[in-house]
Amino acid sequence: MHRHQPPSHRFPVRVYYEDTDAAGVVYYANYLKFCERARTEWLRALGFEQQTLREERSLVFVVRTVEAEYLKSGVLDDALTVETSVAEIGRSRLVFAQSVMRGSERLFDCRVGVVCVDWNKRKPASVPPDIRALMTSHHETHSESHR
Repeated sequence: MHRHQPPSHRFPVRVYYEDTDAAGVVYYANYLKFCERARTEWLRALGFEQQTLREERSLVFVVRTVEAEYLKSGVLDDALTVETSVAEIGRSRLVFAQSVMRGSERLFDCRVGVVCVDWNKRKPASVPPDIRALMTSHHETHSESHR
């Protein structure tokens, strides 16, 4: 589906009973929830809280596109890791490459297109320079290491 880049961020997830479906495997939509949490925690690790960005800068990041591939099933009590990296950075758009791993085994891959939005105007806004600088440094570092 996409070239895997070294992750900028790793987020651990434990599979609980509530995450599984009638067949006892991780319900398909929950992989997207795991990835959402990982992107939020990655932004927090960079020093930006989503609530603070909305309150102080009127900025939110909204999902516009998702391309997902389900490879293997996670099950109850699995210790998973969501690996997140920046695949593309535009003026107001970011594309994240994310994988859900069980050890070295890849269960799920996705590319998530996110748009930076001025919450008051409800229109796309440029990614702020301070956030762009941190994301760009991660993006360039990982892109170069894969050449």
